[in-house]
Amino acid sequence: MSSRQHSALSRRDFLDISSRFGLTSTLLAVTGLGAGLSASSLARAAEKEQQRRYQTEPKFQLRFGASGFNERNLQIQKSGQLFFARDLEERTNGAIRVEFMGSNEVCNQLDCVSKTQQGIVDIFSASTQNSAGGAPYLNVLDFAYLFPTVASMFHFFYDPRSEKLLREPLRQRHQLQFLFTHCDLRGLMMGLKWKDRPLVTSLDDLQGTKNRVTGTQLGRIAMEQLGLNPVPVAWEETLDGLRQGLLDGAETWMSAVAYAGMAPVISQAVDLRFFAGTEHTAMSLPKFDSLGSELQDQVMESAYTAQIYTQGMNEGGRFEIVGATEHPAAGTVFATNNVRVAPLSDEVRAEAEQRCAPKFNPEPWEQWRERLNSWAGDIDVYEEIYALAREVPKDLAAVNVAPKRWWRA
Repeated sequence: MSSRQHSALSRRDFLDISSRFGLTSTLLAVTGLGAGLSASSLARAAEKEQQRRYQTEPKFQLRFGASGFNERNLQIQKSGQLFFARDLEERTNGAIRVEFMGSNEVCNQLDCVSKTQQGIVDIFSASTQNSAGGAPYLNVLDFAYLFPTVASMFHFFYDPRSEKLLREPLRQRHQLQFLFTHCDLRGLMMGLKWKDRPLVTSLDDLQGTKNRVTGTQLGRIAMEQLGLNPVPVAWEETLDGLRQGLLDGAETWMSAVAYAGMAPVISQAVDLRFFAGTEHTAMSLPKFDSLGSELQDQVMESAYTAQIYTQGMNEGGRFEIVGATEHPAAGTVFATNNVRVAPLSDEVRAEAEQRCAPKFNPEPWEQWRERLNSWAGDIDVYEEIYALAREVPKDLAAVNVAPKRWWRA
């Protein structure tokens, strides 16, 4: 969103409108308005959304806990949460109504998964990396350089083999129905102490730096092998650490920097692409099972549609809104905040892969590989995902991956 849009709608306006028409209806109205956002247009659109959503009495009301997402950052990272909520309500003719709770109102990045397992919320959205603490099988996505490109990630999530390799173990072990995800690759986002330093061009430039790590155990292994000193730091302390130089950097993906409000404290975005960044949406399996087969089918169709939406919209948003490219366009979040993108060469990324990936450096990964293989039914889950991810050409654009209904063999 541009600064002009921000001034047209104040935070007070938004809170006033959402108190009158409900947060979910107001957020759905925001996503429908785009550039036409003002207090009066939002109030009219929110009232219309509220009338549409309350025409019929729902059979099921689902609580959707989304860590960190609010009316502004949902416009930055296009990860499909509200699109899914609206599509599901419309697809079921109001039989399912979704109440969306963002801005850490009911859960945060680390505990949305456990709040869903406990039945406090029915659907949640958070990164799989942060959710891996409560659902350790999600670590399966986080082997270093498992996915060579974003296109390879979408190919995996659409493929019916992802049922056996990802979704079925999540159902069995963690009582979660994985619905859809945004796809990106993580790098190192360097704080303000790197502002006046030359652009990072080699792994040597990063040796000995101190970097915040998310909840993923496997991401930590990759960072240790690369000499990146992973430090688990609470999210609310991360921004201060990057601002004051207590932390050199943080591992995340570029659009997360923009939507989480990190851009003012980031000076360099190092495009290391060393493991997955997946802001996923999942559902409580007991709640999914309780819907009955007809509504379950509709949930899956909405998840499929949201996956397609996210595939196209997030790719566009990365470049046109975030500025996640070597020369960010004027008006993007990175250009506005003077975030320099360090693109790195293919040779540097190949060197990183040689140092830390299980293919070339198997020993640090063995314990986790055995554990994940046993949970998946004694298959070599790393090798299978690794091979599947390399079925698409390395130069294939992410938007050109063909969608498939993965739950239908």
